[in-house]
Amino acid sequence: MGRFPRRLRLQEPRQFRYVFDEPTRLGDRLVTVLARANGLPHARLGLAVARRRIARASARNTFKRIVRESFRAHQEALAGVDVVVLPKPAAATADRASLRASIDRQWNILRRRLADG
Repeated sequence: MGRFPRRLRLQEPRQFRYVFDEPTRLGDRLVTVLARANGLPHARLGLAVARRRIARASARNTFKRIVRESFRAHQEALAGVDVVVLPKPAAATADRASLRASIDRQWNILRRRLADG
């Protein structure tokens, strides 16, 4: 599938801080999603996956891969928003299907909140 383009990523600490300062917060038992308007015509994704939350590197990479894949599928509906996704401890043992369903559900909730104003 190729690399995740730079323009769709939060890369610098100040970009993450911007989202963490005044986020729209949502989540469930597997993930927390923080979002904030970015004034750009496209959405950007940031991942903050601490070793403390998901100990095994392979599980961290799987989590990130699933989130990026889901983000690609929903990015047009999320245009103009910076998003940071954080795993909760339960994400370390969740299967791929549960993670994907959880992330997709969060994108749909966020899209509805953005549409409502």
